[in-house]
Amino acid sequence: MENRLIIKKFLLRKLYRQRIWMHKHTNINNLPKGLSNTLRNSKDVKKVIEELLKENILLSKPTHYGLEVSLNPKKKKEIEELID
Repeated sequence: MENRLIIKKFLLRKLYRQRIWMHKHTNINNLPKGLSNTLRNSKDVKKVIEELLKENILLSKPTHYGLEVSLNPKKKKEIEELID
């Protein structure tokens, strides 16, 4: 469970720092880049991304070349609380 929290904070911090909000988005496969190999190769990364999508913290945008994600500006306060 602790790994999931670490992964969640990392992903949200990364998107927040790069200002990936609403119309600016990134490929879902780019999210785990920067994590340590042990965390990146675990199944927890996919589960955390699915959790964030279900909680509506991440917004998804399907494209012909894959799924793109961005942060939800309506959940900004919640995201900032999770990061700290």
